[in-house]
Amino acid sequence: MKVTISLIKADVGSQSGHHVVHPKQIEVAKQRLEAAKKKDLLIDYHVFSCGDDLELLMTHTKGENNQAIHKLAWNTFKEVTQKVSKPLKLYAAGQDLLVEAFSGTVKGMGPGVAEMEIEERASEPIIVFAADKTSPGAWNLPLYRVFADPMSTAGLVIDVSLHGGFTFRVLDVNEGKYVDLECPSELYDLVALIGAHHRYIIERIYRTSDRLLAAVSSTTKLSLIAGRYVGKDDPVLIVRAQHGLPAVGEVLAGFMNPPIVPGAMRGSHYLTLMPVSLNDAKCTYWDGPPRVVALGFQLCNGKLIGLEENKPADLFADKAFDYARQKAMEIAVYLRSVMGEIEPARLPMHELEYTTLPQVLEKLKGRFKPMG
Repeated sequence: MKVTISLIKADVGSQSGHHVVHPKQIEVAKQRLEAAKKKDLLIDYHVFSCGDDLELLMTHTKGENNQAIHKLAWNTFKEVTQKVSKPLKLYAAGQDLLVEAFSGTVKGMGPGVAEMEIEERASEPIIVFAADKTSPGAWNLPLYRVFADPMSTAGLVIDVSLHGGFTFRVLDVNEGKYVDLECPSELYDLVALIGAHHRYIIERIYRTSDRLLAAVSSTTKLSLIAGRYVGKDDPVLIVRAQHGLPAVGEVLAGFMNPPIVPGAMRGSHYLTLMPVSLNDAKCTYWDGPPRVVALGFQLCNGKLIGLEENKPADLFADKAFDYARQKAMEIAVYLRSVMGEIEPARLPMHELEYTTLPQVLEKLKGRFKPMG
């Protein structure tokens, strides 16, 4: 039986600014997905949050980009907005719902989507990542470390089943095109592209030898949809682990040295991506540092097997990641206190075209004079 894992997220309003999802929002979302499960549309589901983003993790047999599944997610976000966000006057209610009428898929409508259709292996550990206050390109460096860097993932060296390497599908978000690059043979080409993380984003990764799907990320760029700044994209990611793929510990190690990513205050700056527990996925300091959570499940006939009360393993709750959190804060405070509004702490001008900065330039437009 083929099983589809769908992870769909949206910012539909939050408590105390761009801070945290309200418990009532999660409650309403659970009710909607439970009803869908009873009607056999879903095999299983898990509702959680990362910062101000509501995350819907669903398993089913409908395949990727299925209209019924995407409509369920869209209607869930709409219901949460109408029943909770607007009555409670939560901040930015319905922010990621950029269009009115559902068109068959939530792609291009605002919410972020990561989906994979797979045949379950004998044991199927999956890790679900969600980030807040950053963009999809934030996954580029960690995914490179996990699936292409032998100095990070020992299995690329000592596990013969990984020696065939991995194929990275890289999306050009400006042109709407993709290219598949096989590593290690095309590793330099891969780095050349993903180093420009605003434009080139790793969308999925296959094991080259048999095209087994190993990872899928969301690639939604809200500013390209809306034509203006409406909040950061807050990407999601699904990674399969073990048994011919990088081990869980290797996948998590990709986040130990926190990368510097775009986002944070007004979506216009660089700060560090901090790996945190679910309880600490709340951005406060300067709308940051951007946070990432990692939830571990065993997939069993489409069921999301967790721990007590079927809760997932909260993988970044481990004290080992205190080191990453301390380093993330040190770098974040340095960038803010030393560089302030000076590049490279602030995003370059071409990345600020969707923010409110063009209004400042328009205000000064008539005052620029030619040099004598």
